[in-house]
Amino acid sequence: MTRLLLATALAAGLLGGCDSTAGPEPAAAATRHYGRIAFEPCTLATGVSAGNVQAYCARFEVPEDRSAPEGRKIALSLAWLPATDEGSATDDPVFFFAGGPGQSALKTWPQVDPAFAQVRKQRHVILVDQRGTGGSNPLECAPPEGADATAGGADPAVLAAFAARCAAEVADRADPRFYTTADAVADVEAVREAIGAAKIDLVGVSYGTRVAQQYAGAHPQAVRSLVLDGVAPNDLVVGGEFAHTFEDALKLQSEHCRQLPSCAARFPQDARTQLAGLVERLRQAPAEVEYRDPSSAQSRRGTVSADTVTGLAFMFSYMPQTASLLPLVLDEASQGRYAPLLSLHDLMGRNMGGSMARGMQWSVICAEDADRYQENEAAAGTLLGPEVARMFFAACPSWPHGGRAEGFTTPLRSEVPALLLSGELDPVTPPRYGEQVAQGLANGRHLVLKGQGHGNLGSGCMPRLVAQFLESADAKALDAACLDTLAYVPPFTSFNGWEP
Repeated sequence: MTRLLLATALAAGLLGGCDSTAGPEPAAAATRHYGRIAFEPCTLATGVSAGNVQAYCARFEVPEDRSAPEGRKIALSLAWLPATDEGSATDDPVFFFAGGPGQSALKTWPQVDPAFAQVRKQRHVILVDQRGTGGSNPLECAPPEGADATAGGADPAVLAAFAARCAAEVADRADPRFYTTADAVADVEAVREAIGAAKIDLVGVSYGTRVAQQYAGAHPQAVRSLVLDGVAPNDLVVGGEFAHTFEDALKLQSEHCRQLPSCAARFPQDARTQLAGLVERLRQAPAEVEYRDPSSAQSRRGTVSADTVTGLAFMFSYMPQTASLLPLVLDEASQGRYAPLLSLHDLMGRNMGGSMARGMQWSVICAEDADRYQENEAAAGTLLGPEVARMFFAACPSWPHGGRAEGFTTPLRSEVPALLLSGELDPVTPPRYGEQVAQGLANGRHLVLKGQGHGNLGSGCMPRLVAQFLESADAKALDAACLDTLAYVPPFTSFNGWEP
């Protein structure tokens, strides 16, 4: 189940898979100050795309334990992207919160920067690597030899042992009890005060929507507007509903397929039935396969198991472009041709490998979610089964963790202008989550994007709408008719593509 956990570790993370660097360039004379913080020129670059982003980076010290301010300090990694038209820049910068929990804002930014091109014309952007991620005292450890780098093993006992060893390894530089969402919110507030911004705009993606909501609840006077993409309600048990939300997404995908004559003819079985049959076959007899390495094109041999298939299906369901490949890949595998499936599985795993700080993720979910999880008997009948949640929380008995602040799970009630985005086919943060949160936001508006998956800041005309919203702080006045051009991405009927 190691690769399955690679997907679940995203915990609705849109931006998994960036292998980025953020390092100051030797240009001390170009030091710039934003409030009290001195920034140096740096480049935010990613290893999975050709683009890079010029920025200014800084280190900002905060107490690890705010109840002991004279105790150990940790340095947060920050980046500042100045407005491209600085002469007309506004006083309210945008703070961007990445997903996970466990992703680095600095490392994921190069992938989302194009979606903020219009926003950045008149607004500065501030990135804060959440404590425990990226360059902010990351809580990471090398997994046991031969185990998956993200999951640490396929057995709960192995994962718990890995967590115990990791806790011992980081003990000299970190106390994992103080790496929760509440601690991150306090860090963001400290950065806001240091740069001298009276109000800030918050943009959160996936788990980052939890950070944004918690900040808006704790510091309402400091929030000008709120953008939530892939919404996670405050009372959601992260990881606890994946088995069901994935099934719902598969059902919707199949319903769309049946509405297209070419798709219905090519794939008479719905995706769920097809996947279930393949999983059962492989559970009885995993298959040894020769396949092409997706990076080198060299011939390799590997094993396709039931977990390989469910893991790939779950990962593919995040985006419509990859979801469109799923019926064809499953159909090929059902006929005993597993090579494409295993190649794609390896490619997805490599692209997302290393994108999560597992220790920080444990610090968050063990403090905020694990004790609230109650196993649903209905999960036994799903493709992912109850094991996905059990494994998600398996490290918690061994990982030192804090607890939730009072009122942590209380829904956000606010007058702050808010724009909420959901993908119709999102397998981890479905539209009903966005509707739930929108009920408490009097000046909020929830947009559901047709045929889309998890994370939609860059979909269609969404970048323009987000820029207009941040300019006007009036979500209800937006003309969102341009989103009507978005549609379901048809499944490939062959490896040459889909039929016109």
